[in-house]
Amino acid sequence: MASGGMGDVLTGVIAALMAQGTPADRAASLGVCLHAEAADIAAAAGQRGLLASDLLPIIRRLID
Repeated sequence: MASGGMGDVLTGVIAALMAQGTPADRAASLGVCLHAEAADIAAAAGQRGLLASDLLPIIRRLID
């Protein structure tokens, strides 16, 4: 997950959670968990060379 944009995705997830009224500490914890779980799911599916944009559809599924 050391590729360009990964921190931007994480920040966006946290910001989106806060915009929906989640307290900052909870949003940070939840955002990190969602971000990491999305990467784990992508890796388990055999995806290599993960890009930040690869996480977005997975994060959407995790939130729903």
